[in-house]
Amino acid sequence: MYDFVVIGGAQAGLAMAYHLKKMNKNFLVVDGEKEIGASWLNRWDSLRLFTPTEFNHLPGLKFNAPKGHYPTKFDVADYFKDYVATFNIPVQLNTLINTVYKTEDGFCLEHDEGTIKTKEVVVGTGPFHTPYTPPCHKKIAEDVLQMHSNYYKGLYQLQEGDALVVGGGDSGYQILNEISKDETRTVYFSGDTSVKSLPQQFLGKTIWWWFTVTGFLRFSKYSWIGKKLSKTTQPVIGTDVKEILSRRNVISVGRTKDALKHEVIFEKRNVSTIKNIIWATGYRPNFTWIEGLELDSDGYPKNYRGVSNLKGLYFIGLPWLYTRGSATLGGVSKDAEYLAKEIYK
Repeated sequence: MYDFVVIGGAQAGLAMAYHLKKMNKNFLVVDGEKEIGASWLNRWDSLRLFTPTEFNHLPGLKFNAPKGHYPTKFDVADYFKDYVATFNIPVQLNTLINTVYKTEDGFCLEHDEGTIKTKEVVVGTGPFHTPYTPPCHKKIAEDVLQMHSNYYKGLYQLQEGDALVVGGGDSGYQILNEISKDETRTVYFSGDTSVKSLPQQFLGKTIWWWFTVTGFLRFSKYSWIGKKLSKTTQPVIGTDVKEILSRRNVISVGRTKDALKHEVIFEKRNVSTIKNIIWATGYRPNFTWIEGLELDSDGYPKNYRGVSNLKGLYFIGLPWLYTRGSATLGGVSKDAEYLAKEIYK
């Protein structure tokens, strides 16, 4: 029996593993993917972080890139591999945990190949679980190429003809930016056009430098400012929203309402020429595999700074676990440090 099992081998799980290693705990990190960093490598090819190197450090090891560099997904995956090697973190890959349930002396974690027993569990699977696509996608003709942004890699996946990008967050605008650079293709956009965008640099400093000195990322979700911030739409960083929406081949069509075969019905018009659809419509949390866990109205575990209702079960890497930075690469370290202190009590 292990002292701890950490579920998830990306930034949240690795940050927690660092502290467990320092505490000389007998632990194991399990991950359902075939390699460390796969959760990043599976995303689109041109992806770059909107946080520069100096804001991406996990505890104990600096991100190996020049200051001011905006890492690619490959940089992040390599950093994770270096992290595991540097601290000799025990990792078991190809191990997707299907069920977690409490026993008299700890927890049982079931996967396809068997069961792992442990006294305590840290869940670091992050916020991106089940890709969400609106129900109307089932009404669209089969010859229209559809994919969630989770599976989008690059332009080479698309067929000829008009495209539609649905979703006004960072992913939606970054993908819209890439696809609409091909001026021969009309790209329809269904999403929030009033979203604020922030530059990566302002007055000679990165926007994340300004976030740090102003305390923007440190406000607790329990504070008055934190409660207000957690309910506001997050700005798009490093992508010029106004410039993209002003392109001649980009047409904003408002909310997607319905579809019937080749005709997609939007708030502003109906369009029947779309051949490709990218659904950048986010994810839904899925924690139903953990028995006895209390969930909030959004489907996330009820907890206080990662401590759940089940004694010995902890969470890290969730959005707004404690601050806006809790689910970011550089922000997870403080939550891991706090959780380690709670465990050590």
